[in-house]
Amino acid sequence: MAGPRYLRLAEALKADLERGLLGRVLPPERELARALGVSRSTLRRALDLLEAEGLLTRRQGSGTYAAQRATFQARLQGFTEEMEALGFKPSTRLLKGERARATPEEAFHLRLSPGEEVWRLERLRLADGEPMALERASLPAWALEALPEGSLYQALEARGLRPARALQRLRAVLAKEEDALLGVPPGSPLLHLERVSYLADGRPIEFVKSRYRGDRYELLVELR
Repeated sequence: MAGPRYLRLAEALKADLERGLLGRVLPPERELARALGVSRSTLRRALDLLEAEGLLTRRQGSGTYAAQRATFQARLQGFTEEMEALGFKPSTRLLKGERARATPEEAFHLRLSPGEEVWRLERLRLADGEPMALERASLPAWALEALPEGSLYQALEARGLRPARALQRLRAVLAKEEDALLGVPPGSPLLHLERVSYLADGRPIEFVKSRYRGDRYELLVELR
């Protein structure tokens, strides 16, 4: 393979990471450089590239870690179900919850009349204790008697209101200061997701805006 040695090394390490050959925690730089037969400066340049691609995470005084990335298949599930299916331990921190009059945007997407109310939730979603997404969800007031303490989708299912389909849009954005709870600096890549979920009878049940960390989230879509 042609090219500078650190590029060749980065490609080799990337392949090993994708196959899980390096484990969750990489050996110390000195040991890894010795095992690979390269200088520490060459190794550092290769690791810099992999970190920039979101494949590695360096923690001062702790070490270098293979980034854990959640790969979602395009199917309708709640965050809790998705994380559990992928082997992560999901948790949620409720930042804000209220019942209030719908904004024009909420009324449009949820097909509400002027003056109708919604349940509005702002939550920080975590996987294995690390921030994954900031989520702002709105539901018609008739959908719930009170805000659930656990999974929103499980609460809806208990009332016979499980979403049956959804329309979802995804686009790349840059993190702003308001995204600081995600643990990334301003300017970091994020994925902005907007979804409207519907019941089997066609009624909208949920309008969601989420901002996912670009280094921890990817979407897998099967095309037929």
